[in-house]
Amino acid sequence: MNKKSFLDLTVFDNHSLKEIIKLSDKLSTNRFLLGDVLKQKIIALIFLKHSTRTRVSFEVAIRDLGGSTIFLGKDELQIGRGEPIKDTARVLSGYVHGIVARLYSHDSLIELANYSTIPIINALTDYNHPVQILADLLTVYQEFRTLNLKWAYVGDGNNVARSLVEAASIIGFELTIATPEGYELEKEFKEKYSNFDFIKFTNDPVLSVKGASVVYTDTWISMGQEAEKEKRINDFKKYIVDKELFSHAREDAIFLHCLPAYRGLEVSEDVLEGERSRVFKQAHNRLHSEKALLWSIYSGYLSDKILLK
Repeated sequence: MNKKSFLDLTVFDNHSLKEIIKLSDKLSTNRFLLGDVLKQKIIALIFLKHSTRTRVSFEVAIRDLGGSTIFLGKDELQIGRGEPIKDTARVLSGYVHGIVARLYSHDSLIELANYSTIPIINALTDYNHPVQILADLLTVYQEFRTLNLKWAYVGDGNNVARSLVEAASIIGFELTIATPEGYELEKEFKEKYSNFDFIKFTNDPVLSVKGASVVYTDTWISMGQEAEKEKRINDFKKYIVDKELFSHAREDAIFLHCLPAYRGLEVSEDVLEGERSRVFKQAHNRLHSEKALLWSIYSGYLSDKILLK
């Protein structure tokens, strides 16, 4: 595995993660601050899942840093016809200078990284979504100038929820994850964080949101779960972030959603479009946080001791 691959947030310690967020904040007001660290570098984007924000923000970030991209969807790769990930990894390592990968299986991402000699950046798997959380942290920091607040996540125990837990364990902010019975994060995953008394898991959405400064939700039906749609809508109906649920948060609380949002399901129209919603700023922050991540990898800003603890 290339020592500068970014597969999850645990490559950061508290200091380096905060520094990335502060750098991202500077980029939000000075887009070309970092120069052309990717000059004469080509980054492949392997996207086996659909994407709007992740694909566009990475393509723009790479170009802003002086690089170029090659987009490779599932119909453009031999992976779609059964070629092993490990073969693709070794072939592309001889052509390009890095891979941004959005895959279904996290095991496939690990295999890609293990057989590559170039940096691999996780653009989402079924297990986690660390680049999304970088933008979320930036959005909260811009709003409150601190990350040490109470965060509430209401909804499915999914990839975003796992990465939020990782972030909370690194930064130290209070986080309560509220999921319906049967949709909780895995027992083994929760046990990893059992010593962090500021990370809590519950089935009560009101308990999660009460006193929170950040209220976060995600779609109830992720890509690949379409066959479960009707059952999930029924099982999650008490977990919609509407005005009533949001009223339990602090008066200055903000609402986050990684998008796409399904109005009337996980969030009501009035909350999504309300004055406390920051979902479009959050989406725009993908560009700044991904640019900071790319710069930190390719400039050598993050030492081996920080990037790989």
